[in-house]
Amino acid sequence: MAGGNPIRGTRVGAGRMGEAERGESAPRVRLQFFCGNAHTTTLAFASDAEIPETWDCPRCGLPAGRDRDEPPPPIRNEPFKSHLAYVKERRSDADGEALLAEALERIHARRSPSAAESD
Repeated sequence: MAGGNPIRGTRVGAGRMGEAERGESAPRVRLQFFCGNAHTTTLAFASDAEIPETWDCPRCGLPAGRDRDEPPPPIRNEPFKSHLAYVKERRSDADGEALLAEALERIHARRSPSAAESD
């Protein structure tokens, strides 16, 4: 019986079947990337693939480049900002005071008719 199940006679995790069953693998290029913490990462790319300028180091997360002597600088992360910090960036203190005065006037206007009715 020539047909049948191609997996028959193997077990899960048995490893490679060999190039004859899978076909030939694509030609590869092995390149090294270096990060600022002196970690070296070796990666394999298809020979016709576009090679990236930087790669994230799998050990420390810093960007890694092809030049061992001059690795790329770390990416500058902005610190966490609260909603109030963003508001303060958009508005000056004078704008904030004007908005607060308007809001307080509205609150007093809503409360004053109800206070007059309760007398």
